[in-house]
Amino acid sequence: MEANLFLLLAAGTLIAAGVYLMLDRAMTKILLGTLLLGNGANLLILLSGGRSGSPPIDGRESQQYGEQIADPLSQGMILTAIVISMAMTGFILTLAYRQYRYRTDDVIEDDIEDAAVAARPTTASAQPDHDASDDPDTGRATPKGDAFGPESFEEPVKGAANE
Repeated sequence: MEANLFLLLAAGTLIAAGVYLMLDRAMTKILLGTLLLGNGANLLILLSGGRSGSPPIDGRESQQYGEQIADPLSQGMILTAIVISMAMTGFILTLAYRQYRYRTDDVIEDDIEDAAVAARPTTASAQPDHDASDDPDTGRATPKGDAFGPESFEEPVKGAANE
């Protein structure tokens, strides 16, 4: 099998440019990077399909290639990849439009709440699921248990269990 050097270089360039653009924080650059990466992958799949030939339809031959047919698997995979990349493009465009409507900015910034959660101490009393009835020093449950709110909250549950 012979590989076309120009197409290999084009696929490598598309993939490299796509990865570079996806590493940026601008939503439009992420979209363009996704498209370039997908097209580069499609070109690699096309190259891996082998030499060109007659259409992959039974009983159909061309004068140029004779009985040698093209690989139908790579063509089917490329068609599937095109549909998936089109759906991904629509999803990213929807995210970009939503972000533009709320902030009129294209740059994706760090989430302040994520930074606050990461900076939280690892002690049991600082965890988000810490109950007020737990011991603040050890984090273990106290004899009070989950004693919060009036007891009337639990009455419908107790009444339904007895029936």
